[in-house]
Amino acid sequence: MKLLILSFYYEPDLSACSFRSTALVKSLSEKLDEDDEIEVITTMPNRYKSLRNPALPFEENGNTKINRISLPDFKFKFFDQAIAFIIYWIGVKKLIKNQKYDLIFVTSGRFFTAFLGATIANNTKISLYLDIRDILSDGVSDVVKSKFAKFFLIPIIKSAEKFSVLSATHLNLVSEGFKDSFNFYKGKTTFFTNGIDNTFLEIDFEKKYENYQNKPKIITYAGNIGEGQGLEKIIPEAAKRLKGKYIFNIIGDGGTKRKLIKKLADLQIENVNLITPMNRNELIKYYQGSDFLFLHLNNYEAFKKVLPSKIFEYGAIKKPVIAGVDGYAQKFIKEHLEDALIFEPCNVEEFTALLENYKPQVISREKFIKNFNREAIFDEMTDRILELLYSRKVQTI
Repeated sequence: MKLLILSFYYEPDLSACSFRSTALVKSLSEKLDEDDEIEVITTMPNRYKSLRNPALPFEENGNTKINRISLPDFKFKFFDQAIAFIIYWIGVKKLIKNQKYDLIFVTSGRFFTAFLGATIANNTKISLYLDIRDILSDGVSDVVKSKFAKFFLIPIIKSAEKFSVLSATHLNLVSEGFKDSFNFYKGKTTFFTNGIDNTFLEIDFEKKYENYQNKPKIITYAGNIGEGQGLEKIIPEAAKRLKGKYIFNIIGDGGTKRKLIKKLADLQIENVNLITPMNRNELIKYYQGSDFLFLHLNNYEAFKKVLPSKIFEYGAIKKPVIAGVDGYAQKFIKEHLEDALIFEPCNVEEFTALLENYKPQVISREKFIKNFNREAIFDEMTDRILELLYSRKVQTI
């Protein structure tokens, strides 16, 4: 049997999508026979322009083959990303020509990867397992400012989304907040979230608070700096108010980093460190030295449905989590991370008040770690994929 896996990002690239895809392929590889084959088609590392981990264009490990398509540099703009995806689309089409597959698995780190998988599945009459991580039409509706562009883009994107979802034999939604957006889908649906990487379970992150009054405290954010995070709306003003008490470490890169830099410069902020993306081993050291871990989603309607993967990473670390989130993400955190501090997105007053009134507490997250261990989640998800694969194989005999 042969599986085709499409994922725009894959390790050693740094993104939630790449970690998710890599972990799932590992789980599938271990459960398949040696004469079965997994073919992964992804891209050369491109998530962050400031950090391009080296990778081979082709790798073969046991029953897994990995093809990486090279992309030109782009600057996080919508048009640039569209060009990059067209190059990926063409590369995928070339690689799969004259190949036969028993199942296609697609994870939508970029939603049009889902559309690509759907077109292949429809053309070849192969079962499609679709893993949805975002809703592009919602994002465009909130982020794109031009009414003219929205008028033309949103109907096209919504049509592509509906086509992709209806093409799926099995649909997985990473966030239950997406459920109502895809209620037209009547097939098998699951909700396998992201999970906790074992790397974070093997590290001692505990910090003693005997000298809690010593200042300043360190607040760390690690991840994308884009429209979805809206950091320029919260960090500069909060840092100004908390000067002398808190230092912010902002680790990452993205399309709105320039906005953040400008706002920090305008307010003459000195207690914010902007740090380029780094590999996990280096990042762990920053987590170990932090007093708080920061998460923020912009105050857009689209982000009320999402479930950030960063929740699982932060949740495995026994440090206070302070999150500016709304909607399903807020509901999830309240239910599963009871000790987290939550404020309204972009609300500087509420954010700073939570910090200034914070009293140290014992943090225990054993239940969270048990429930959201990535290996356990992907073990079950793999079983569902294999059920679909084997049922398809039986039908064709």
